[in-house]
Amino acid sequence: MRTIEIFDTTLRDGEQSPGVNISMNEKVEIALQLEKLGVTRIEAGFAAASPGDQKSVAEIARRVKNSTIVTLARSTKDDMDKAYEALRHAQNACLHVFIATSPIHRQYKLRMTKEQVLERAVEAVKYAKKYFAEVQFSAEDAGRTEIPFLAEVVEAVIKAGATTINLPDTVGYMTPKEYGNLFREMMLRVPGIEKVRLSCHCHDDLGMAVANSLAAIEAGATQVEGTINGIGERAGNAALEEVALALETRKDYYQATTALNLKEIARTSQLVSRLTGMIVPGNKAVVGANAFAHESGIHQDGVLKEASTYEIIRPETVGFKSNKLVLGKHSGRHAFKEKLVELGYHLEQQEIDTAFTAFKVLCDKKKEISDDDILALVDAKIVPAAESYRLESVQLSYGNLSMPTASVRLVRADGTICEEAACGNGSVDSIYKAIDRATGEDVTLADYKIISVTQGQDALGEVFVRLQQGEITVTGRGVSTDVLEASAIAYVRAINKIVERRGESMPLAVN
Repeated sequence: MRTIEIFDTTLRDGEQSPGVNISMNEKVEIALQLEKLGVTRIEAGFAAASPGDQKSVAEIARRVKNSTIVTLARSTKDDMDKAYEALRHAQNACLHVFIATSPIHRQYKLRMTKEQVLERAVEAVKYAKKYFAEVQFSAEDAGRTEIPFLAEVVEAVIKAGATTINLPDTVGYMTPKEYGNLFREMMLRVPGIEKVRLSCHCHDDLGMAVANSLAAIEAGATQVEGTINGIGERAGNAALEEVALALETRKDYYQATTALNLKEIARTSQLVSRLTGMIVPGNKAVVGANAFAHESGIHQDGVLKEASTYEIIRPETVGFKSNKLVLGKHSGRHAFKEKLVELGYHLEQQEIDTAFTAFKVLCDKKKEISDDDILALVDAKIVPAAESYRLESVQLSYGNLSMPTASVRLVRADGTICEEAACGNGSVDSIYKAIDRATGEDVTLADYKIISVTQGQDALGEVFVRLQQGEITVTGRGVSTDVLEASAIAYVRAINKIVERRGESMPLAVN
């Protein structure tokens, strides 16, 4: 039984999803949860993309101890120098260097010959080895590269010191048979390939990322790359939770498994969904709300008699459990802190105090407090201290025969107060127009979503917004028992991200 290593790129390729912009604190929280999940390698970002990305990679490298921390770099010395600076304090570090190898990329993007690409790849790996014992080389768009030339490149970079070879299906073009054959050809053609780690990285443009990843594993790949919930560029990446459960459920067929703590999958999926604002579809395999639901009478009867009739995966396997009353208004700070630890949080004392205060406020509004309530509450309340604006109050006047009017009171980072009012087509529209006036920001609301965290009339409402300003696209999230307050919080937080992003160079989108 082979053990397949897991390379998670949620914080790099996943963050390249349109509209996703995760703060440093949020990235650290996700990285610590990935460590708890048992991920072998965490690609923490692209250190050379922006000062903010380099800082985030460095902080993750400092905090995570049990997973190898990886950062991406182009085949340039400047990128690799910045990668070293970001990873120099990591307990276990790896540099991921890449260059495109396919004819279409060589001709139109790189404007380089085969010989130039080969030379650049070897030079990059040799330079990276000065800094790192572990170097992963990716042949971008390997799936559309001539097999003889790909084998030539792979052989050369292995001789130069690469310890992992990644053959990505960058544009999600390949079929499982073709992609599996790519690995078989490399194993036949490249001397010494058995001494390095073979990695697969698949995109989901044709809906075959997971199938292609499994085909690569069948063909001899020893590492699989992907993201939680399958987020990423365009249609996304291979969903790691699906790959892991396919291997676990069909060990008889694949004769391979992972070292993941499967019970942490649900928690990890929910955390990534909340912090990225990318809601998991109800019919999503493994982690969707309907993944273990049965409505058909025939199915219900079968499951009641024997679960395995219609359930090939038990919900407990991936960490789902029934919600129950765990804490209430009489619960103390110590019990609350223990619950946070149980739910996977790693918070400083000041953050715990902030969350506990918000928890007590929630207890006065809700009769029953579930784990999901606490997850949503804490994820919404623990935000970076350096905010450009903080929502202090929102007031509304609404009637079905009158013009909705909202007034907002914001506190700037320097402590000054700004108050504005506005009318709109509805309550949310009037709130957002008032916030626009108060901040002076000219933005476009590209998306607005509201979901219920739990059930009942007193359920927490969670609001996601996506704002655009020029080339900048960000998301904001707010949680409250009042959906209008949650809407205002989400909008202000998105404004704060825009202000923060304007101070950084735009991150580079690569594979």
